[in-house]
Amino acid sequence: MELLSGDWELVIMNADASDGVSANVQAAFNSTLLGQLPRGLWLSGVIALLIGAGLITFGAILLGRDRPALSWRADVAMPAQTGRHYPARLEGHLDAPLSRGLWLVKWLLAIPHFFILFFLWFALLFTTIISGFAILFTGRYPRPLFDFAVGVLRWSWRVAFYSYSALATDRYPPFTLASTDYPADFDVDYPQRLSRGLVLVKWWLLAIPHLIIVSVFTGTVWSWWDQNDTGMSRITTNDFSQWEDSGTWTSDVGQAAGFSLLGILVLIAALMLLFTGCYQRSLFDLVMGINRWIYRVSAYTLLLRDEYPPFRLDQGPGDPGSEELRTGSYAPPPYDASSQPME
Repeated sequence: MELLSGDWELVIMNADASDGVSANVQAAFNSTLLGQLPRGLWLSGVIALLIGAGLITFGAILLGRDRPALSWRADVAMPAQTGRHYPARLEGHLDAPLSRGLWLVKWLLAIPHFFILFFLWFALLFTTIISGFAILFTGRYPRPLFDFAVGVLRWSWRVAFYSYSALATDRYPPFTLASTDYPADFDVDYPQRLSRGLVLVKWWLLAIPHLIIVSVFTGTVWSWWDQNDTGMSRITTNDFSQWEDSGTWTSDVGQAAGFSLLGILVLIAALMLLFTGCYQRSLFDLVMGINRWIYRVSAYTLLLRDEYPPFRLDQGPGDPGSEELRTGSYAPPPYDASSQPME
């Protein structure tokens, strides 16, 4: 039906003109005024996405060109993993004395860092995808993108060390991707060659055992649920599985917070700090070991190295790999937390 131009009125009434009119009215129209606008908007969105991804990558390359240099870092090629050395190294040295109550407001003080890190990790997602294709076709991780990825992890670790993954310093983290004299640092040896085939499976399939352990450390719970024809739905997580009544069919996957071993340990340290003014050193060593495990897995899943992360807690402030680099020895004695001096 085609409506002619003019004024139109719609009258709704009962046939006998009685009261109590009830109506369900729907109206729609089809117009050619917009023409190809939806298709143009979709195409513009795709172009904007490509331009944005290119700008993000270009910015990451510029940031990655400022390569941090550590005085003890060797420039010569080293064995990938010998003794207790792993090519991703995390360090953190306990500051003393620590404020008893500053940790109560560190979440507020760290907001500028959280804001910047949100965008840095968003950019890291794009650069990791691009680097994955580069590894697949060339066997190499583009060096500027590699340094950018390591810099984002380093920045994240400094903020985590200051805030609620360690609470081990009151020094405010610097706003830089480069390595500084801050008491927390992270570094990864640049690989000359990477496996083209591993890039397809190591970041998800091969990393599953470590990701399960990391989920316990951090309290991250992935869950998925589905429903059968009888109205019973099964909810499955990495911690439990159960059935519940439901009247509609559904299937979905989600992420939720659960039991966090690292969070509980840091909370205990915070309460001890609040009431005694001391950070228990053995507790700090354990917290460092858990964080070291997490960041090694992060480096592996971000395609930075091919060496599989070890299943061990290297506790203490110094990374065994860093000590090997400093001394030039590839087989140092076992780490003894009790022999480490207080910082």
